Amino acid sequence: MSSYIQVMTTVDTKEAAEAMARRLVDEKLAACVQVSGPVESTYRWKGAVETTEEWQCNIKTDQHHYSSIEKRIKEIHPYELPEIIVLPIHNGSREYFDWIREQVT
Repeated sequence: MSSYIQVMTTVDTKEAAEAMARRLVDEKLAACVQVSGPVESTYRWKGAVETTEEWQCNIKTDQHHYSSIEKRIKEIHPYELPEIIVLPIHNGSREYFDWIREQVT
């Protein structure tokens, strides 16, 4: 089951999140992208503490597509340094994993 992953990133608007979700699914890089938000993020950037409203994208795919997803996110992301985090999916429904595989193949 470890070949399935969830990639997470955040963007500054709901429209940017929805556009990214649509593109990743249309290009068969992701089976599903869940958009959540707004969320409030507090972080240090270039020496100053910032608080920003963001939209989170949770991208379901397989490990094989990770490098292409990372490349695509960097190409379309509005941030200078986008958050791109990968979480392995250790276990879950076999039927759901089959569905992921069918969507990204």
